Amino acid sequence: MAREDKQELAEDRTDLAEDRTVLANERTFAGWMRTGFAAVGIGLAFNALFNKMEPEWIPKAIATSFLLISIVIFAAAERRACSVIDRLSVHKVETVRIRNLRLVTGAVILATASLIASIWLLKIKAGGGGS
Repeated sequence: MAREDKQELAEDRTDLAEDRTVLANERTFAGWMRTGFAAVGIGLAFNALFNKMEPEWIPKAIATSFLLISIVIFAAAERRACSVIDRLSVHKVETVRIRNLRLVTGAVILATASLIASIWLLKIKAGGGGS
């Protein structure tokens, strides 16, 4: 095998490895987003299960802490994923655009912040409905 052929094969393998790394980065981002959503779920569940606890601010504070943790997770996932995408070049695969990652992350953070506000501002009616 000629030296140029070996060089070309090595470059192809490197390009494919870089593509695999980009795809692994996307899966990692998705995994961290799932972890953040799990923290949102824990916070909301805690608030729902213990909303009658006294004093009233304790379940709200605990739920808020889980929601704030989820915001940190979302932001860290976005920063990490975007930095990897910036460093690598894609060759044969199509990757998510950084702008889209930031848009999704921003929307999720805004929604989570809205949940925090609703926990503190909305009053839950006792009795669960009915006339």
